[in-house]
Amino acid sequence: MQNKLKKSYKFAFRTSLYITLLVTVCCGILFFSRVHPLALLIFALLIYIICFIVIQYRVERFIYRRVKKIYDELTLLESTTLRQQPITTDMGTLTKEIDKYAKNKKIEIETLKVREEYRKEFIGNVSHELKTPLFTVQSYLLTLLEGGITDEKIKNKYLTRASKGVERLTYIIKDLDMITKLEVGDLSLNKENFDIVQLVHNVFELFEMKAAKKDITLTFDIDYYEPIMVFADKERIQQVLTNLIVNSIKYGREKGTTEVSIENLIKNKAIVRVTDNGEGIAEENLQRLFERFYRVDKSGSRKEGGSGLGLSIVKHIIEAHEEKIYVESQLGVGSEFSFTLEKSK
Repeated sequence: MQNKLKKSYKFAFRTSLYITLLVTVCCGILFFSRVHPLALLIFALLIYIICFIVIQYRVERFIYRRVKKIYDELTLLESTTLRQQPITTDMGTLTKEIDKYAKNKKIEIETLKVREEYRKEFIGNVSHELKTPLFTVQSYLLTLLEGGITDEKIKNKYLTRASKGVERLTYIIKDLDMITKLEVGDLSLNKENFDIVQLVHNVFELFEMKAAKKDITLTFDIDYYEPIMVFADKERIQQVLTNLIVNSIKYGREKGTTEVSIENLIKNKAIVRVTDNGEGIAEENLQRLFERFYRVDKSGSRKEGGSGLGLSIVKHIIEAHEEKIYVESQLGVGSEFSFTLEKSK
């Protein structure tokens, strides 16, 4: 505040000095000479014009320098929009630009806060997901090293469990590696023409026994007698269907149904829907459902297993195909995941 006052005083002192000098000189001339009233009027008008020009020039220069400094300071903060705008001394325009800049920065700050929260949560989830199987393996191996290995029954049992823990670690690491590749675009897609109906049949066969344990029926909405050809990466789309169907079995109710339908969306697009009548998902969880390790169950329970990365992988694979994925769900009623695919030409 002190610096601002000092600068304004300097401006006032200098401007006053210029006007005082000018008027003093003019008055001196008038004092020592007799002039006609008309000439005096003309002289007064000239003084007024000259003073106006001097003051206007000084004020404009003063404001311009101050405003330019504001622009320069904002430019240092990487405001590309302000950098492209010409410098203006119009206070209305400047105020609008500063307000716009402030709003944009506020949005950026809020976004960074959200990302920071996500980063913290992600790191916590990663550590939890990794330490659970890691500690399991460690405890079984320590038991064996402390003498359990001499008991053939304990040895086989604990080595089997340790092996399952290692498998889960490998599964999590492979999924993380895949997501990283999808995000940076390193995972290339091998697109081909294939029958999506047959691919769904194949996935049904893979998980028929898993579904039978909960008495869940895997079915199509109708009988598809003709093939529906799409153009995509067959292996990756099978992975998408696998994740969605496995989830519907995990969170489906006993004696429930997992239904797949394939419909024409527009001329060159088909939409695949995976619908179940399971637990359903609360509305507040839907927006974050595709985040890595995001769990609807906040208790930290891992009774259903999995890496916690399935839906995130699904989203990245569909987006890598430049397609869309949607989810609709209602607690106690069920969920529907759907995604679009390009039809074969």
